[in-house]
Amino acid sequence: MARNNLTVISEFLLLGLSEVPEHQPLLFSLFLSISTPNLHTCMYFFIANLYCVDICFISVTIPKMLLNIQTQSQSIPYVGCLIQTYFLILFLALDNILLVVMAYDRYVAICHSLHYTTTMSSKLCITSVSVVLIITDIYPLIHTLLMDTLSFCASVRIHHIFCELYALLKLSCSDSHINELVVYTLGRFLFVTPFLFISLSYTRIFSAILRLHSSQSKLKTFSTCSSHLAVVPLFYGTLFGVYLGPSSSYTAMVAPMLNPFIYSVRNKDMKGALRKVSRHFSREQNL
Repeated sequence: MARNNLTVISEFLLLGLSEVPEHQPLLFSLFLSISTPNLHTCMYFFIANLYCVDICFISVTIPKMLLNIQTQSQSIPYVGCLIQTYFLILFLALDNILLVVMAYDRYVAICHSLHYTTTMSSKLCITSVSVVLIITDIYPLIHTLLMDTLSFCASVRIHHIFCELYALLKLSCSDSHINELVVYTLGRFLFVTPFLFISLSYTRIFSAILRLHSSQSKLKTFSTCSSHLAVVPLFYGTLFGVYLGPSSSYTAMVAPMLNPFIYSVRNKDMKGALRKVSRHFSREQNL
C-alpha cells in the first residue's frame, strides 16, 4: 500500500549558488569568463594556480596581523608560529617553482612555437603542478620538524610581522647548525637553481626575439611573456628585501597582492575576458 502512494519524481531542482535574482547576472558573467576558450591553455592553468598560492600566502599572514592590530596584542602561540612558518615556506616554495614551470612554458611557446601544443599538453600541465605540490610539501615539513627540536630561552621578540624562519633561528638558544645547514642546502636547490633556470630560459627567449625581423613581431612576441617577466623580479626582489631589514617584511605580502593585478592588466586574453564579462553584466543591468 505504501508503495502505491509514492510520487514518481521526474526532475530535481538545482538551487545554485544564490537564490537572489540580483546575483544571477554577476554569477553568470563570472562563470562565462571561466568558459572562455582562450583561457584554456597551460599558461592560464599555471596562472590560476599562482593566484591560488598568492591568496593562500596572504591568508596565512594578513588575518593574524589584522587581529593583532585590532586587539592591540603582538603575541602568537608557539604552535601557531610553527604552523605559520610551515605554510609560509610552503607557499613561498610553490610560488618559486610555479614561476620556473611558467618560464619553461614561455620558452616553449616562443622558441619552439610549432611544437607548443604537443609539448605543453594538458596532461603535462597537471603532472607538473602535482609534482610541484609534492616537492614543496616536503620542504617546509623538514624545516618545521627541525625547528620544533630547538629551545627558546629569554628573548621572544620577532622583528617581523610574521613568524619568519631565519628570525626564529636567531632567537634559538640551542645548537641550530643542522637547521642552518638544511636551510643552506635545500634553500640553494629550491631557490637559487630555479632562478638560474629562469634566467637561462629568458636568455634564450630574448635571443629568439632579437632574431625576428620586424619590430611589430618582436613587440607581439615579447608581450606574451611580459607579465611573467614583471612578476619574476618582483618575487626575487621581495625575497632579497625581506632579509635586508626588519621593516621590509611588509613587501612579502605586497608581492602576492600585485601578481593577479599584473597578469590581468598586462595580458590581452585576460583583458578580453574581463571586457566580455563587463559588457554582459552591463546588458543584464540595463534590462
